Amino acid sequence: MKNSIYLSLGILFGIIMYKAETASWFRIYEMFQFQSFHMYGFMGGALAVGVIGIQMIKRNEIKDVDNQPIHIAPKAKSYARYLLGGTIFGLGWALVGACPGPMIVLLGAGVYPILIVLLGALLGTYCYGLIRHKIPH
Repeated sequence: MKNSIYLSLGILFGIIMYKAETASWFRIYEMFQFQSFHMYGFMGGALAVGVIGIQMIKRNEIKDVDNQPIHIAPKAKSYARYLLGGTIFGLGWALVGACPGPMIVLLGAGVYPILIVLLGALLGTYCYGLIRHKIPH
């Protein structure tokens, strides 16, 4: 039952992303050319919802679906890893025209060439897992 709720919410989110054109290569291109506020507004709204949600979890000691306390571990203050990781992510996003969320949305919309990109993303994640213990975090 619980999984069907998550699946339904995921499908609803995918439909919203598709209808809001956040999976559109053209919208992503506009964003990287600083020609449109569309994507920045969508991501800014998502960021605001996330910040408010995390603050509500922390302040109200909200529990998860299994009635366990939610513990959010503090992040290490390291700018280099965020700059490097963000740069690599942004370059991949700009070259491909999609980040991980819209990749799945595009696959669901029937854009099957995105499978090549998804396989590349999975391969990159696998390679990171192989070398993770050798690089600083």
